[in-house]
This record gives sequence, C-alpha cells and structure tokens, in this order.
Amino acid sequence: MKLTHLDEKDRPKMVDVSDKAQTHRIAVASGRITMSPEAYEAIISEKTKKGPVLQTAVIAAIMGTKKTSDLIPMCHPLTLSGIHCDVEELPKLPGFKLTVSAKLTGQTGVEMEALTGVSVGLLTIYDMVKAIDKGMVISEVQLESKQGGKSGEYQRT
Repeated sequence: MKLTHLDEKDRPKMVDVSDKAQTHRIAVASGRITMSPEAYEAIISEKTKKGPVLQTAVIAAIMGTKKTSDLIPMCHPLTLSGIHCDVEELPKLPGFKLTVSAKLTGQTGVEMEALTGVSVGLLTIYDMVKAIDKGMVISEVQLESKQGGKSGEYQRT
C-alpha cells in the first residue's frame, strides 16, 4: 500500500488536493476524562482556582480545532465554516465527555481538526484541575462520524 504522505523517494510530503472537488464535510470526535470525586465536584461547583473549567475547555477545543495545521505537520490549513463543542457530565465515572464537530466546504476532510479539538479541550480540563487530581485519565479520543469526501460516510458503531 502506497502512503499518500510520502513521495516517490519516500520523503514526507503534504498531499496535493488541488484537483479534488469541493464537498461539504463534517467530522465529529469525542473523548473522556475521568477524575477523582473531589476534582469533579470542584469543576461542577465552579470552585477551582483557575476559573470556569468547562467554559475554558470549550474555548480551548475551538482554538485547538482551528490551529490543527500548526500542530499536525501534514494537515492542510483549513477555512472552517463551523465548530460545535459539547461537554457531557458523567457523574458515575466521575468525569466528562467532550464532543467536537467541525465542518467546512472544501477539498480535504476535517477529522484531524475534530480530534485535535477534543484533545486540546480535555488537556485544558486536566491543566486547570491538576492541583486537585494529578491522576486524571484522558481516554477514548476517537472519531465518531464523518461525512463528505472521496471515502464517503463513516459512523462508529
């Protein structure tokens, strides 16, 4: 199998998408962070020293989504048309699930943008609460679905 990010001499390259048709593309990714009951309660009650954790995580997720091409070497800089973030409280873990949806009309997909947004958002939660719980675990960062492009639809089952 030929890898698309290597040229004929096996050197790294960014894929040329100039001949690809523009299509409407959407990707949704999610991830979880689990923590101690004390850390969870501090976040829910907004009693952390660093401010409103979940709101800050959403802003960080949006920023991470927008900055993906600065962080992942072979990602194209994209003009995103929309980013949506959702944080779900999971008191039984305890922890949170962060979901990011990214969309555009363009020549390449937005899966990496959604995944990066989730990762940055979850890392922000960790950063803001690590004084309470350094044992938090970020897990299950995964693509949930994608639409558009040559490879078509994908839905995690």
